[in-house]
Amino acid sequence: MVFKETELNGAYLINLEKNDDERGFFARSFCEKEFAAHNLTMQVKQCNISYNKKRGTLRGMHYQIAPHEEAKLVSCVRGAIYDVIIDLRLNSPTYCKWLAVELSAQNYTFFYIPKGFAHGFQTLAPDTVVLYQMSEFYYPESARGIRWNDPAFLIDWPSDNQIISVKDKAYPLFNKNIL
Repeated sequence: MVFKETELNGAYLINLEKNDDERGFFARSFCEKEFAAHNLTMQVKQCNISYNKKRGTLRGMHYQIAPHEEAKLVSCVRGAIYDVIIDLRLNSPTYCKWLAVELSAQNYTFFYIPKGFAHGFQTLAPDTVVLYQMSEFYYPESARGIRWNDPAFLIDWPSDNQIISVKDKAYPLFNKNIL
């Protein structure tokens, strides 16, 4: 695996080192030792799959508060997504900054998202499948979200043709006092 730190402190893009042959390829997508070598802690406690029928589906911006903050390892196994994170860690040098990357079934890129980040994505293709590996169990009482179109961040989503759940539309605007 090749780890590339992003401009948001602690967030990494991880590219596979593929071993190709006439059958296709084989690659390691997770290794605790390699993560530890980059000071990344990722004990997988839960895996989730998100199937998205239509292009333009937008999910987010989601996070969990302490004591159940979660790191995520996100990949797109079918289709493509515009994956977005926001650093919500009060003492971080990149606090309130956001970053977007494209994950797809073609680029085999994984996105390591540290604890304390909000996460969301918009699908760039129909029938898109996203795989999440989570460092923490889901706790509804710790689940939070902020609006995808919050003026505090001005996220540049790729499409205005957005399919958004009622729950995601109802998230409040950002308020650092509720983190």
